[in-house]
Amino acid sequence: MATLAADIGPTGEGPGVTKSRDRLVIFASSLGTVFEWYDFFSYGTLAPTLAALFFPAANPMTSFLLVLASFGVGFGMRPLGAILFGYLGDRLGRKYTFLITITVMGLATAGVGAMPTHAQIGMAAPVILVILRVLQGLALGGEYGGAAIYVAEHAPPRRRGFYTSFIQAGVIGGFLLSLAVVLATGAALSEEAAASWGWRVPFLVSLLLLAVSLWVRLKLKESPVFQAIKEAGTLSRNPLRDSLRGWRQWKMLLVALFGIAAGLTGVWYTATFQALYFLQNALRIDDRSARLIVGVATIIGTFWFILFGWLSDKIGRKPPIIAGYALTILLLFPLFHWMSSAANPELAGARLRSPVTVQGTHCESNPFASRQENPCGRALDALTRRGIAYEIVPAPGWAGIRTPTRSASAPSR
Repeated sequence: MATLAADIGPTGEGPGVTKSRDRLVIFASSLGTVFEWYDFFSYGTLAPTLAALFFPAANPMTSFLLVLASFGVGFGMRPLGAILFGYLGDRLGRKYTFLITITVMGLATAGVGAMPTHAQIGMAAPVILVILRVLQGLALGGEYGGAAIYVAEHAPPRRRGFYTSFIQAGVIGGFLLSLAVVLATGAALSEEAAASWGWRVPFLVSLLLLAVSLWVRLKLKESPVFQAIKEAGTLSRNPLRDSLRGWRQWKMLLVALFGIAAGLTGVWYTATFQALYFLQNALRIDDRSARLIVGVATIIGTFWFILFGWLSDKIGRKPPIIAGYALTILLLFPLFHWMSSAANPELAGARLRSPVTVQGTHCESNPFASRQENPCGRALDALTRRGIAYEIVPAPGWAGIRTPTRSASAPSR
């Protein structure tokens, strides 16, 4: 047993290592990651549709905010899923945990496509939807970290960044696949059919993806590192406790969670879903064109994940992370301003030529109200729904909250 552990080593290298094995590991792990993120992202891609079906309200803004809140539930569950399935991965093995997470995700996503809407079963519909979203978040929390660990444990020491970069690229693949399926479904069906039942198709496709992923992952063997530890009889009895035994472990956890993962997540979702909703709502781009624009941009971005993963093996992990955060701080707002001008130049020009000023007393609006209480609030609500930027100028006796120029966005058009 000791000899086996020494042969394999902590890096996954050993006598049985071949390029074909490495390709299978990367392919199978990345493919599963693509399918898992497809399931997770289909919900966000179809958020405007789900808002009307499961969270109907007099104010469309309320519906949209509620569906985004339910979308966020999945993110809240990811850390818990990472803890749960990370524990199982250290006890049962990476391969079997993989199979559990992909199955939970596939069935939960298909459940969204099969469940009745609010019009059919009332308030039970959004409750069930949120429960399914919880399951998605738990599964993804275990899948994403587990896939990265599995690949890293097979990677040679100087190629870990390159190998695991394909897992991050798999996230992009899941997003692109969700866009592609939604666009293909919309192109194949009439507008009435798409609104009636076509929205279910991307979720039900998850069953096919689940079957393919299970078939591929069953071909994998257990991680050589885990197998060596298991055969040596040195598996941890309580991985969670051992991982958080002292301040050094807690410090590493907090740095990884808030210094790396949180920043990466914020940047990535701003560049994808926030950009998509910005194009659809604030810039009034039709859904199909908005999805195509974001899809093309995402395809271009995929290359950079692989490049910087490879580069991190040469110069270290820290410099690319810091450079990425710095570029985000410098370029994020200019890029959104450029997007506003380039995506809908007529609207941008109209805002410059004819700026809108709103003046009144008690001038504030409630995005959750079906009807605003005063004329000024109703004017703000109407402008927001149409994506028209405005500036509030205080009037004599004005009792509202001073608000700067705002670029309005709304879920309905």
